[in-house]
Amino acid sequence: MVMTTWFTAPEGRWTEPDLHLFPQDGHRYEIVDGSLHVAPPEPESHEALVRAVVATLRAAAPPDWWVCDRLGVEIGESNLVPDVTVLRPRSSGAVWCDPADVALVVEVETAATRRFDRLLKPSLYAEAGIPSYWRVEPGPRLRTYELGAARYRAVHSIEGAEPVKLDAPYPVRVAPSTWL
Repeated sequence: MVMTTWFTAPEGRWTEPDLHLFPQDGHRYEIVDGSLHVAPPEPESHEALVRAVVATLRAAAPPDWWVCDRLGVEIGESNLVPDVTVLRPRSSGAVWCDPADVALVVEVETAATRRFDRLLKPSLYAEAGIPSYWRVEPGPRLRTYELGAARYRAVHSIEGAEPVKLDAPYPVRVAPSTWL
């Protein structure tokens, strides 16, 4: 068993600089409205899905678009780390990107993150004006959402090996069962 040394929590709300105090131990440390959220390290199957989604999006990306894994998004007093982030051309390149630069965020759901990925994170991404949200569920199944009137509306539920063409964030063909 590995022992972790904890430090004293900040007085008041957690902020982005506090995130730098944590070790790179595989846990995901995020801040939601000044409160710390910690998710356990993900299994290799999760990491393989993230790599497959990144490869699919990068292969279709137009010039000057960026597809990144684990790039932080700063949303008010929240600092979230989506599994995959697609940045528009001429993005700022900041360590914590501005939601205005983000065209798509993708979360690969696990049992430990299911409620966070289905309820809390999409509401924050929508509030920030991020136009597209994808959630990869076990199976795998891809669910795509587009921003409507301050919330996401479901657009597609895709599974299987037959490629499906999507238009957002740019034209891309996806076949979730090939991501395994």
